[in-house]
Amino acid sequence: MNYRTTVLYVDDNPKSGRLLASVLEGCGFHVIPSNDPIEAIALCKQTSFDLALLDYEMPSMSGAQLAEEIKFRTPDVPVVLISGHASLPATELVFVDAHFGLGTSLDDLRWKMRVLVQPHAATITSPRSMMIHGTDST
Repeated sequence: MNYRTTVLYVDDNPKSGRLLASVLEGCGFHVIPSNDPIEAIALCKQTSFDLALLDYEMPSMSGAQLAEEIKFRTPDVPVVLISGHASLPATELVFVDAHFGLGTSLDDLRWKMRVLVQPHAATITSPRSMMIHGTDST
């Protein structure tokens, strides 16, 4: 059985939420969608997930505030914040592992999500890579 990364995805816009959830599912992620940050906090208590993907601008609670709540409950779960802003103040990113804003590609987002969930994969060097860089001892 293949393991699929489970993503808690919170976006108050139902249309964009369904669209991105569908795209992520097509890329092999299992998505637990929520349109409400308060509901997402309850989900944190009821289910486990590998990564939280949060919209920044939501009416009842910002993605940055939700990131803090999630990190309080599950400190080892990476949090990715998505927004329509090219950058955000550092104070908004304290509990965020990555921010993707204006101009970000879907490929960049997917790659970073995979790296955050499996950080050891980014540090392992393949045997072919070792040979290319001249560190093969054979």
